Amino acid sequence: MRGRKPDSILAGSSPVLEVPKAPGWLSKDAKSEWKRVAPILVERKVLTDADLGTLESYCAAVGVVRECARQLAVDGLMLNGKRHPLYGVQHSAITDARLCAAELGLTPVSRSRPSIREDQEEDDDSPLGMARNRL
Repeated sequence: MRGRKPDSILAGSSPVLEVPKAPGWLSKDAKSEWKRVAPILVERKVLTDADLGTLESYCAAVGVVRECARQLAVDGLMLNGKRHPLYGVQHSAITDARLCAAELGLTPVSRSRPSIREDQEEDDDSPLGMARNRL
């Protein structure tokens, strides 16, 4: 992503405290991913009601990736002398899953970023604290 990143992120609504049930419309593979990931996010207290749509999108994309992988294993990467059309579908789903995973804090890079701490006040020496002091 381009551009300047915010110095701090304000906390939104309170975290989801119990693992929500996977939506019924998700595929079997997507529900499996939901059951694997949702408890991790709830335990970390990073999943909010506002994030449930992103979690659904992430799980749906992972489901598509797995479904494509199974079909590609049967058909092969080439179909009638050309690249199999599912390769493009799978590639797009992988990209979607990766982006959603980063939003949810499921990647090593996203977990290494500073997190929101409600109980921690900004230091006066921090960029945000210094800006507040100038006002």
